[in-house]
Amino acid sequence: MDGTDRIPPQQAEDPTTPAEATAHATVQGAAGASRRQGFVAGVKVGTGLAAAAFVLAVTFGAFARSEGWGVLAPIVCSLVVFSGSAQFALATALAGGGGVPTAIAAAALINGRFVPMGVAVAKDLRGGRFRRALEGQAVVDGSWVAAHLGGGRFDRYKLFGATAVQWPAWVAGTALGVVVAPPESLVESLGLDVVFPAFFLLLLMDELRGSRAARTAAALGACLAAALVIWVPAGLALLGASAAALLGLRKGLVPRDTKEAGGS
Repeated sequence: MDGTDRIPPQQAEDPTTPAEATAHATVQGAAGASRRQGFVAGVKVGTGLAAAAFVLAVTFGAFARSEGWGVLAPIVCSLVVFSGSAQFALATALAGGGGVPTAIAAAALINGRFVPMGVAVAKDLRGGRFRRALEGQAVVDGSWVAAHLGGGRFDRYKLFGATAVQWPAWVAGTALGVVVAPPESLVESLGLDVVFPAFFLLLLMDELRGSRAARTAAALGACLAAALVIWVPAGLALLGASAAALLGLRKGLVPRDTKEAGGS
């Protein structure tokens, strides 16, 4: 038998049947649709948050400019820090003559709340360490609350969508405040200073309807904040009040299914 009579090698048969392939495609399509729906839902929630953040960012930019930060520093701060409470704490500490170490410490204490928030959402992130760290940058207050599904689980695409519109709004508002530098009393005179807390109140009310454990933790946190605000600044009082969530978990106020979901 010469070379022209060789039998071509048999090709491996695909074990997947047409029905299995169709089912797989259906599952993949449904997963993709769910991701898109989550992201769009996050954008819708984030739009309201972004509007309020834009107004506050204008105030921050104007305040930082009036304190001698110049034009570039406030914008870079919003690009990198992206935390209104921490940035205002930083600017206020510097304006009060506290010095750079004191200002950074104040901002770090305010942002300490992101540690337990990040731990809570970490199990729903994907990929290796670098990718998970990158996805974790989407954890901001409003997005974190909006993405909570209950039972200790989070919709990561809703988280992404909500943050995707807030970050550029915050940076753009800061830039506008730096350039235009409106008077600091403008936000209060227009009543816009209540927009941001009012939106968070709506998110909280939706969360409280979910379980008795959430209502108990919220009530405990409110009591802690009311007691601490007498002795420490408001930002630190709010940070201390977040311990209510840990106390609720320790005392068994969190439902069993939430604990199991957190450990999975």
